[in-house]
Amino acid sequence: MQSMVGSSMTSDSVASDVAELVRRAQTGDRSAFDDLVRATYSEVYGLAFRLTGDVDDACDVVQDSYLRAYRSVRRFRGDATFNTWIYRITANCAATSLVRRSRARHEPLDDDSPLLDRRVDHDPEAMAGVSMERDRVSVALQALPPRLRAVVVLRDLYDLPHAAIAAELGISETAAKVRLHRARRKLRERLYPTRDERVDEEHARAM
Repeated sequence: MQSMVGSSMTSDSVASDVAELVRRAQTGDRSAFDDLVRATYSEVYGLAFRLTGDVDDACDVVQDSYLRAYRSVRRFRGDATFNTWIYRITANCAATSLVRRSRARHEPLDDDSPLLDRRVDHDPEAMAGVSMERDRVSVALQALPPRLRAVVVLRDLYDLPHAAIAAELGISETAAKVRLHRARRKLRERLYPTRDERVDEEHARAM
């Protein structure tokens, strides 16, 4: 019980510290915003990398995200936490990056691309509510097209509501729910194949 109370107090303290940093940043305190960047950078980079699947693109997305946040912080009303707010900005920047990359390289957005943050503090095994080996989850994630991967990452890993996901990806809330359902189904099929599917896969490898 004491550990639970201590954990709650720590969480409340962190939230209070972030709120104070936001308040100071809104008054033009640059050092406070720098502290916000340091406090959230790891999570923001992890999200950007998962959504873009590319280290350079992720770095660009992170830079764009914090630039937008800095310019808009005075308009931050606190309807959501600062973390949720910066995640939404990051998702929007990542979506823009994927469109730009697709046009530049003439690649359809449905093409698969690696998307796995291999750092210990960003282990993706909790994706879609399952605990799987890292390599199996990596394969499953790589099999998802970016538009499906984005929704499942934002919802199941970063816990953004459907409305926020829809707004940041420029789709309807219904479309966001449909994509999430499809993404989870594809992950489930990949991670938990039926007996017939396993037999077919083994037969294909044998050939």
